[in-house]
Parts: sequence; C-alpha cells; structure tokens
Amino acid sequence: MASDSMRAVTVKPRNSFVTFVLAGGTFLMGTTEFIVAGLLPTIAADLGVTVADAGLMITVFAIGMVVGTPLMAVLMLKLSQRTALCLSLVIFAIGHVIVAISSDFGLVLTARVVTALATGAFWAVAAVVASRVAGPEGSSRAVGIVISGGMLANVIGVPVGALAGQFIGWRGPFWVLAALAGLGLMAVYRTLGHDSPETGAVSVWAEFKALRDVRVWLVLACCVIVNGASYSAYSFLVPLLMVNTGLPEVVTPFVLLGYGAGAFIGSYTGGHLGASRPYSVLFATTTGTFLVLGALCFASQQPVPTVCLTVLLGLFGVSTHPLLISMAVRFASAAPTLASALCTSFLNLGTAIGSWGAGVALESELGVIGPVVVGTAIAGLCFIPLGLLVSRQRQAASF
Repeated sequence: MASDSMRAVTVKPRNSFVTFVLAGGTFLMGTTEFIVAGLLPTIAADLGVTVADAGLMITVFAIGMVVGTPLMAVLMLKLSQRTALCLSLVIFAIGHVIVAISSDFGLVLTARVVTALATGAFWAVAAVVASRVAGPEGSSRAVGIVISGGMLANVIGVPVGALAGQFIGWRGPFWVLAALAGLGLMAVYRTLGHDSPETGAVSVWAEFKALRDVRVWLVLACCVIVNGASYSAYSFLVPLLMVNTGLPEVVTPFVLLGYGAGAFIGSYTGGHLGASRPYSVLFATTTGTFLVLGALCFASQQPVPTVCLTVLLGLFGVSTHPLLISMAVRFASAAPTLASALCTSFLNLGTAIGSWGAGVALESELGVIGPVVVGTAIAGLCFIPLGLLVSRQRQAASF
C-alpha cells in the first residue's frame, strides 16, 4: 500500500538514551492511568462507593486527558520541551499526593483530573521529542519505544501496584508513584538539553491550520475506537475474572501481568513492523482485537481460555498506538505537538467512552460480561475510518 514502503532505521545511541528516558516517564503515566483497574474492589470498600462508581477514577482521568492534553500542549508551546516535561512531572506528583491523603471521593476524582492534565502534557511532548530525535524514517519506531514504557506499566506497574495494594492498602502505590515522579524529574532535567532547537515563537493558529488534512481526523477516529474497544473490557476485567471465571482476587494481578506483557510486546512490535507496513499492521491488529473480544464473550467462564484471550487482547489492542501517533504527526508535520496531543486526547476519549459504557453495562442484566460485549461492538466500528484512511492515502499518493 501507499505508505508501506517506509523504511525502519536504527536510532543513534544518544537519541536512543533520550528515548528510553522518556519511556521511563510514560511508564509512570501508564501505571497511574490503569492501576485503579487492579484496585477497584479495595478502593470501593475504603471510600464507601460501588465498584462501578470507583471505576469513575478511570473515566474522569481519561476525560481529563481528552480536554487537557491539547489544551496543555497549546499552553506549553512557548516553553522549552525540557521545561514542559519537568512541569508535567511536578503536577503529576502533587496529584498523587492528594489522592493518597484524601478520603473524600469527590476530591479524589478532582485530583485524578489534575493528574490527567500533567499526564497528557507529558505524553504529547514526549512523543514529539522522540519523533524529532529519531528523524522521519525512524519516528514510528522511536514513538513505539516511548509508548512501550506505558505498556510496560501494564506488565509491571499495574500488577505490582494491585498486588501491593492488597497488602499495604490502595494508597501506598500512589505514594510510590509520587516519589518516582521526583526521580523522573531529575532524569529528564539532566538528559534533555537546556532548550530544544524547535523552541521559539510558535503560532497557535498555524498549528491548527496544519490539521486540515482529512487523514489526521481519520487517524483520530481510529484512536477513539481502538481504545474504546480495548479499555471497555480491561477497565472491569477484575470483576469478570472474579465472578465469571471464578479466580480469587489475589490471582487477578497475575492475569493483569499477562495482559501487560501482551501490550508491551504489541506496542513495540507494532511500532517496529509498522515502520515498513503500517496499513497491513493496522488491519491485522484491528481484526485481532475484534476476534479476541468476541471470543471472550463466550469463553470467560473457562480460566485457561480467558487468561490466553486476555494476553491476546493486550497484544492486539494497543499495538496500533505508535502507528497512529506517528501517522498523525507526519500528516500534520507543521503542527507535531498539537497532532501528538490530539492523538493522546482522542485515545483517552475512547477510554472514557469505553469505560463509561462498560460501567453502565456492568450494572445492566449483562452483568460482568457487559463490558466485553461493549468492547466487541466498538471494535467492529474501527474498519470504517481505517478503510477511509487507506482510500484517502492512495488518493494523496497519486498526486
């Protein structure tokens, strides 16, 4: 296909080091977004709310990123990239301290929104920095490495945090994340240069004008659907495992570990393979996500198939992320920061829609299988914008 001729290149050692430092930051961001999924019963019991209400901690975080990511990206256009990343980590740490000390559910939700603003800003700027240091031909791979940090959070951060929360209380992991943000702040400050070559007078209007390419909006539509499908099921995976599959709560972190391992491999592999055959990878992973969720609707009462399908959901469900972000940055090359921010925003719009719809389905007659049914329905929609994107890309290539 038209863009399948792009070649992957090896990122230079110094640039690789910067990329991996940024991946460490996205590890923290990925952990905080979904650690709640592994702690839902504990949080609900401590704060005196239902499990579905506790799931709002995921939903409002996603909403905060939907609104806050492009807003913060625009507000930070005048800052050096190092300053923007460091400021994001400071706000991130403060938000976690508030969650760790509060017993008021409303304040907890507010702090989650504040943390989401910082997370969105970090994701947007980190993706642009990684794409820039790798160059146009290696951007997909570099962005894939950065996103892999977030996926590694599902391998280590979320399962370990969920397991620790069962023994030291759910607040403990939030204190740890705040402390790690301080360490990340020092690492970013020392690694990045004093100023980015791209820092300077930036026209916000010029950034928005660069988004006129229809392909950018088709990519953003894919972002919404991809995350809506995956995270509607993942957000309430623990209740499914405990009720339908019959697994004890102490085992669920290890199933989340399997999901995280699949997500980590999928993110890295998707970015690597997508550098040469992006559209083929997008169609394959979209099909895989739809089939896995459909199978999980019927197999969730069997432990072995459920665990295997959970791993595959991680593998297919997030492997499109580095491709979609790098495509948006490329299609809106005059507005890379805003394009990256909008990708993060729309990915989280999908998470917000999916987790909210899943919460409604959880309390319906469908019960714990409801979130998976919602995810399957959403996944089927992805072929529409993806097909239009391929058609539009072929038209652009013919001129």
